Amino acid sequence: MELNETVIVVTGGGSGIGAAMCRRFAAERPRHIVVVDRDAAGAEATVAALTETGIGATAVTLDVADAEQTEDLIARTRADHGEIDLFCANAGIGSAAGIDADDRVWESMWQINVHAHVIAARALLPAWLDRGRGYLLTTASAAGLLTNLGDAPYSVTKHAAVALAEWLSITYGDRGITVSCLCPQGVNTPLLFGDADGALATEVVKAQRILEPETVADVVAAAVADERFLILPHEEVAGYEQARAGERERWLRAMRRMQAGLDGR
Repeated sequence: MELNETVIVVTGGGSGIGAAMCRRFAAERPRHIVVVDRDAAGAEATVAALTETGIGATAVTLDVADAEQTEDLIARTRADHGEIDLFCANAGIGSAAGIDADDRVWESMWQINVHAHVIAARALLPAWLDRGRGYLLTTASAAGLLTNLGDAPYSVTKHAAVALAEWLSITYGDRGITVSCLCPQGVNTPLLFGDADGALATEVVKAQRILEPETVADVVAAAVADERFLILPHEEVAGYEQARAGERERWLRAMRRMQAGLDGR
């Protein structure tokens, strides 16, 4: 997909991967970028950076798990700037919690990490199908292909995000709808390092390559140009996924050993 003169929406665009994607997409000279985040200051900061490059940009503050707010965002963007060409459902949260996490945590993770993608797809698809084209990029995680030690709600919801992206691609891929699913491992973002409650998850990725958001954004831009479904900024994840699928028992044993090390056993 060529991004020149397109209209792009990026949720979670106020920081981390979302902000980096906005800056990287700006280099392709889109017509307009809508930066969405629940952090108004973060969204405004990203817009200010885009404006300096001469790209039209708008900041919108909302809760991506709220269907009415998301539907209004999509309707207003279409009214103000024309049809949305690329929608990046990038917002996400972690919990650093296990199976005993409070039900409110599980519900929040489900709503933001998965159902927000459902809400966006429902609002986008009718007009995209009528037009015969549209591009949905969802951010999941390598945890959605593997697992994330120390965070059960994150692992479960990211697996669901990958499954939803695959279903959308299978169902609508021959009707002009392109779907990509971004699955990075550790990235230097507030989600990974910005909360003391995430310390266990940080320990898990210390032995891995931690990428900068700008590196991830470069990989995303190349994948969008190729209209590639699975986007793996950490190329080694492909091998891990193959090992998991091909030798599940061996993979589980290896992961248990990692968990034992975290538990001090």
